[in-house]
Amino acid sequence: MARIRVGLVGCGFVSELHMYAFRRVYGVDVEVAAVAARGDHVVAFAGRHNIPRVYRSFAELIADRELDVIDICTPPSLHAEMIVASMQAGKHVICEKPFAGYFGRDGDQQPIGRHVPKALMYERLIEEMDATRAAIERTGKLFMYAEDWIYAPAVTKTAEILKATKDKILFMKGEESHSGSHAAHAAQWAMTGGGSLIRMGCHPLSAVLYLKQVEARTRAEKIHVVSVTGDIGNVTAVLRPDERTYIKAKPVDVEDWGTLTATFSDGTKATIFSGDMIMGGVRNLIETYTSGGSLFANITPNNHLMSYQTSEEKLASVYITEKVDRKTGWQYVCIEEEWTRGYLQEIQDFMECAATGRQPLSDLALAYETIKVNYAGYWAAEEGRRVVL
Repeated sequence: MARIRVGLVGCGFVSELHMYAFRRVYGVDVEVAAVAARGDHVVAFAGRHNIPRVYRSFAELIADRELDVIDICTPPSLHAEMIVASMQAGKHVICEKPFAGYFGRDGDQQPIGRHVPKALMYERLIEEMDATRAAIERTGKLFMYAEDWIYAPAVTKTAEILKATKDKILFMKGEESHSGSHAAHAAQWAMTGGGSLIRMGCHPLSAVLYLKQVEARTRAEKIHVVSVTGDIGNVTAVLRPDERTYIKAKPVDVEDWGTLTATFSDGTKATIFSGDMIMGGVRNLIETYTSGGSLFANITPNNHLMSYQTSEEKLASVYITEKVDRKTGWQYVCIEEEWTRGYLQEIQDFMECAATGRQPLSDLALAYETIKVNYAGYWAAEEGRRVVL
């Protein structure tokens, strides 16, 4: 059995999801052997997950010669630098979304989300992503893009049906929304690289780009995005403080509402929506309309289990679903959330790739294209026009 040793960067919410998945990999001997983070809570994290080595710096982690893979679960502004440094140190890399973003340069007027033109952001971002991609490719190591939607069972079954039918996808509609991020950095463009559209919308965007490529390969066609339109806004700005009881979004210079529409080279369309004001838990949805049918991938909410309860107190220890603000009344209970949303399958694929050298299902090309289209949407929204790629 192949033996893979992983070093984890970061110990927050996403790191917990990855740890859950690493422990359930089969057919590959996987150990998360080290973790690095600046805060003191990394020691408790390591103890909770039986991780033998704790580093207080990223440099120490990638210098560990026993590690085969570095799993980057840090804020987005750190991703590109950490990816390249890890791979140049001889490690394969898993990196959480988003792959890249524009986080500001010396001389930018602050806050950058209000003052730096999105066309300039797009231009600079493409230059930076091209440089990052070239650096990755020179190392000969694997880059694995942690886009769990590609591995979510509802999406993989959609792909299976598309392969079987060979139908033409005419339109797709995707959404990720909830009541707002609790993380302070989510409010600032310089930390997150945008608002709801990149923080959440990147998931359904990656899924529709992936499914169009499934279609293209199945039908022996070449399909790519040729233009993008978009619109963004701050709809929660109208709320009084007393009206923010359940809405968590407090944007500084990012959007809390965003939509983009991509037009493909075959003339078909896909629309992505994301919002930080949607109550009732996380919405993760992809609708696919083809020449021969319709496919509704309700990742969450779904009706695996519906619950009607009357006591919050009795349910204190019961998990219902992410971002839901109460457990009483009718609820869509997410069963095996890590499986339903693709985290287990994602890490399984990545560990098999590290063991065999094959390319992952969620790869560098998908990571690059997702960010490119996303920022084209920001550019289009700001200028109120179609951006041609």
